[in-house]
Amino acid sequence: MVTNITNFGRSGLSDWLVQRVSAVVLALYALFMVGYLLLHPGLDYATWNGLFAQTWMRIFSLLAFVSLAAHAWIGLWIVITDYIKPTGIRFVVQIAIILAIFIFLVWGVQVLWGA
Repeated sequence: MVTNITNFGRSGLSDWLVQRVSAVVLALYALFMVGYLLLHPGLDYATWNGLFAQTWMRIFSLLAFVSLAAHAWIGLWIVITDYIKPTGIRFVVQIAIILAIFIFLVWGVQVLWGA
């Protein structure tokens, strides 16, 4: 039996499912944003601020951020494990990506929910 210690207990099926669900969330968010921008051609700061002041939009945006982070991590993890064979280098690259994704999420939460 082959044991892969870099995937932290995830199965291929769960990775596949997370990729598909996160892609659907990101597609819905992108379609909503494009639709909103098309329906508001004279968009100003007050209208944009009003959209993001609503709790449902903040939650939808946060869901999109988390989906983007999960989608990016799984995709990059697959590419890294396929193309970077030395364990030490692969570990350092994975830690750097995890750190970057974490910073992205913290920054996104701060932008959405901060003052």
